[in-house]
Amino acid sequence: MIKREILIEGNKTYKDITDEICAPVETLPPKGWFYYFIPAKLGLLFYLSVVATILGVGMGLMGVNHPVGWGTDIVTFVFWVGIGHAGTLISAILFLFRQKWRTGINRTAEAMTIFAVMTAGIFPLIHTGRPWLAYWLLPYPNQRGPLWVNFRSPLLWDVFAVSTYLTVSLVFWYIGMVPDIATLRDRAKNKIRKLVYGALSLGWRGTNRNWQHYESLYLILAGLSTPLVLSVHSIVSFDFAISGLPGWHTTIFPPYFVAGAIFSGFAMVVTLMILIRIGMPQMKDYVTINHLEVMNKIIMATGLMVGYAYASEFFIAWYSGVEYEKYAFINRAFGPYWWSYWIMAGCNVIIPQIFWFRNMRRSIPVMFVVSIFVNIGMWFERFVITVTSLHRDFLPANWGMFNFTFYDFGVIIGSFGMFFTLFLLFLRVLPMVAMSEVKPVLNVGRGEDHHA
Repeated sequence: MIKREILIEGNKTYKDITDEICAPVETLPPKGWFYYFIPAKLGLLFYLSVVATILGVGMGLMGVNHPVGWGTDIVTFVFWVGIGHAGTLISAILFLFRQKWRTGINRTAEAMTIFAVMTAGIFPLIHTGRPWLAYWLLPYPNQRGPLWVNFRSPLLWDVFAVSTYLTVSLVFWYIGMVPDIATLRDRAKNKIRKLVYGALSLGWRGTNRNWQHYESLYLILAGLSTPLVLSVHSIVSFDFAISGLPGWHTTIFPPYFVAGAIFSGFAMVVTLMILIRIGMPQMKDYVTINHLEVMNKIIMATGLMVGYAYASEFFIAWYSGVEYEKYAFINRAFGPYWWSYWIMAGCNVIIPQIFWFRNMRRSIPVMFVVSIFVNIGMWFERFVITVTSLHRDFLPANWGMFNFTFYDFGVIIGSFGMFFTLFLLFLRVLPMVAMSEVKPVLNVGRGEDHHA
């Protein structure tokens, strides 16, 4: 007999759940929300000004050069796509496996997915230098003669994969909110709010037929979303893996990228949940230490997978007997960018091992610091893969260094401003916890034993 952990603390009633979750939407947000929103908004404005300058003057303002043709934009694109993976994993896969602990955090994680993918999508457009021609990336009948996209290119399949992932995740997120939006509609005292939430609730009345259709559709969307977790970052990894460049041409990239994406995505969920608990204290009863501990276990496990991938890359480079491949990995660890490699290894492999200790997994300051370090390490992982493989090519005549500029730092920092602005606006206008999913698990762990 195993006693389950309590999923909702504070001895809530159904009315308490509805009132507390609707409160941030129906009343003025707490001061904590404004403390987050003002810096995020300033970051967004800074981001827009930096991007506008780059597009107006040219890509020469950034650090890309010969031989490093892929720089900050592509590194940060892969980083943000990875961040978006935890939302679909928490929502879809854990739903299919009937993991009840997901109910308190799935809505927020799904929102994080949407906004991370939106943030990621801007970077390839900036990288092209001419985003007003971005429609050329789409295969459609055109009047430009036999000018079609290259269907064999993984860059094109990035467009398909990321746009499909965004669309399915957006629909999955929205459908899951319909019962809660109907609750906001019924509680609305303002005519405009009632009209807006009424339109978004799709005529929901909570009837037996409504619930049957809802649960069937939610299950179908969860089934469709699950393979996307694997496919999207696998296709992003093909950008590198199908090239002939030493350090990129490796078959381990698809699973390695997927594990790394889940790793960084869960770290970002932990960061956001801790900030929400601080800024909106009433949410501590729904996002409990137990939720955070389970996510920390996943971070530790995926950190070990990523560490295994780092070690196997060196082994295969040595075992292959290819001089260029061996040199590429020696150069990563001990060349001019050695510092970035060891930041990556330290943040992603060594630091998360502190979660072997239960008191560390349940310590808010510790998990917050670790989650920040993990995402720093995962950005550097993409930097190491991209830059250290490009900056020393087969010919010494092609060797060069990638030098950060103010604009490189500007787009990285500013993109967080965009992400947090969108996320905080979501907290303001939609319920951050799924009331319709939390209420059925209200009594789990309350003095009752369940078979394992």
